[in-house]
Amino acid sequence: MEKKQAIQGGVKPLFPYNPCMTVGNDIWVAGQIGIDGGDSIREQATSALGKIEKLLAEAQSNKKDLVMVTVLLEDMSEFGGFNEVYASWLEGTVLPARAAFAVKELPAGAKVEVIARAVRGSGSA
Repeated sequence: MEKKQAIQGGVKPLFPYNPCMTVGNDIWVAGQIGIDGGDSIREQATSALGKIEKLLAEAQSNKKDLVMVTVLLEDMSEFGGFNEVYASWLEGTVLPARAAFAVKELPAGAKVEVIARAVRGSGSA
């Protein structure tokens, strides 16, 4: 049986959890927020997605291996701005499945939180 492994990716969690876990080729990325990137939805989306990219790299994977992404938005009217950043970030990949939800509030006043699941090697040609 494969053992679980914690991946930090230079991400410092605000609360007691690991930013990313792997078991075999399965990779689970905890919700990432991007408040350190700025105040706009585009800045926060760019920062959150960059953190996911770093976590995947440390897990010996990349965004091409993403199979599912869940997006939590504090305001669904900002979905278009998030989508522009997201589409550009994933350009050239087979797009993963995705769900998006409006929520009442996110940690630390974030506008967006992104959760991801990947399978190592699944996006390789």
